[in-house]
Amino acid sequence: MDGLVVRCFAEDGTESRDYRFDVLHVAPELQQGLAEAFARRTAPGAGLTSLESTDKAHRTAVLFSRYLATLAWPPRQITHLVPEHLDGFLDSRKDRTLGAGEELADLKRLLKHAENLDEAVVAKLSQSHPRRMRGAKPKKSYSRQEFKRIADAARTDLRAAAARIRKNRETLQRFREGELPPDKDRRLELLDWVDRFGDVPRRPCTTGVHAGRDIARAWVFKRGSVDDMVCQLHLSGMEVTAGMILLTAMTGENKSVILKTPAVHHRADGYSGRTSTAIVGTVKPRRGRRAHMNLALSDLPDWISIPSEPEHLSARDELHTPFGLYVLLHELASRSRALAGSDRLLIGWSGSGGKGAGRGLRQQLPEAWMQRWTARHGLTSDKSDEEGHPVPLVVTLELLRLTYLEFHQKPMAHTEKTLATDYLARNRGNLTEYRKVVAAALTEEVDKARVRGVMAVLTRADLERAETDAADVAAKYGIDAAVLKRMIAGELDTVMNACIDHRGSPHAPAGEPCRASFMLCLGCPCARALPRHLPVQALVHDRLADRRAEMTPLEWTRRFALAHTQLGDLLSRHDEVDLEDARANVTDTDRAVVTRFLNRELDVR
Repeated sequence: MDGLVVRCFAEDGTESRDYRFDVLHVAPELQQGLAEAFARRTAPGAGLTSLESTDKAHRTAVLFSRYLATLAWPPRQITHLVPEHLDGFLDSRKDRTLGAGEELADLKRLLKHAENLDEAVVAKLSQSHPRRMRGAKPKKSYSRQEFKRIADAARTDLRAAAARIRKNRETLQRFREGELPPDKDRRLELLDWVDRFGDVPRRPCTTGVHAGRDIARAWVFKRGSVDDMVCQLHLSGMEVTAGMILLTAMTGENKSVILKTPAVHHRADGYSGRTSTAIVGTVKPRRGRRAHMNLALSDLPDWISIPSEPEHLSARDELHTPFGLYVLLHELASRSRALAGSDRLLIGWSGSGGKGAGRGLRQQLPEAWMQRWTARHGLTSDKSDEEGHPVPLVVTLELLRLTYLEFHQKPMAHTEKTLATDYLARNRGNLTEYRKVVAAALTEEVDKARVRGVMAVLTRADLERAETDAADVAAKYGIDAAVLKRMIAGELDTVMNACIDHRGSPHAPAGEPCRASFMLCLGCPCARALPRHLPVQALVHDRLADRRAEMTPLEWTRRFALAHTQLGDLLSRHDEVDLEDARANVTDTDRAVVTRFLNRELDVR
């Protein structure tokens, strides 16, 4: 912190940003107090790990100062703040944004780092606050048709970019090798300059509105606009946006990960000719100590990405696999990265902007391009307005990610519980369709359980009779007396049952040991259950039920509905008293074994 300017760094140290507090619309003493609170809020270890989050905290201070400036008697120091100032700030924002509750929460988080606050304000900071104003619409994912239209538009942009850049690179190479006739219109000379410097030839301007700036030389405009000429060899901002959109649609990663995806990778396939796979190191700061992740991009078409007529999908089409998309972006922006001195995958040309950075080759911010990209393609939603006109489609990386998660029903850089509660539970895109899918999958798994049945169960009466007539009991359950004796002694126990022939399993070649999951024992003809197995069976049944709250309904159905139904049928053979006793008799050893079992630590791999 230098006076009223606070410099913040991104967690990876590659970027920094200065935040000015001398521009706030409040007295200098209050500017100083807010700057000090901001410095503590953004200090290492305070929880803000990206420049996006520090932008948000600074914006909150700016908005609060603007509100205070409208008061007849605005506070001049941080100690002059009172609870009514926070209430007034919320009231002033409610009519302007549906996120007023979130803005108040951000302000409270900032002020918690301020010193010498009034006790009443300190108490106010601990009170709950409205998270979302009434009337806010829930997030709605794209339909399958909308998602496809967005992805197809992005592919169209990238195909055109690839054709243009590759053609011009080839032409430039031939020009440099002297294979082309004289360059009378200086087009190739200009192309060479763009490749060497990432810009067009310029000269200093000393007069007029552009005085003090470098402007393009007059002859350049005879070949076209500056943006058109630079983008002969480099991706435009629109095309980089298309790359962001398609990468999000094909991986489901969030915006911060997509923006910071590096053009550095490891080929996991070792160039062996098998399925090509690039492993890219990515960072998601909110994950804390688990922020660093590996993103695997394989040369396998995503099932959502494949056209309705797969036979028309060319084997050379790079844009239907994550690996192909990554390799294409890596190729098209290679020269841009070299000129910009960046290792980021998504680098393109901007004629202006960049938060004061002006023209140049740099990483693009989706907020500045997304709306223009959508309007350029004229994308519309599946719904129409009251007059029957198509409604323009709003394209955001956030909704693309939400749609990917809904379609795939698997977590991406978060837990299954987060997927179920923080993403899909708030999605109102295709809820009815999703419920139908879950219901159909659940019915299918239950039907499987009914067809396959469950393992045979020996009763206590069977065990008592086996003491005097083992041969008869053994014959009843299709085994010989020696196996029955070993089974009763516990020598053949697995997790939830005993196995009478681990080399005769239907899940392994004849004569070889069974390597299948112990969960498959529930429908295996080699499995037999004894009364002593009931506590573990009840525990596994209950643990599977508990996992409903930790993942999406469809994922739970696919993974556990069959086993849960089979266990339910198994437990239904016992009365309530037996089940209560079984649950009461579960030991710590049982719990430890079941935990390892459900975590697949007992599987043979």
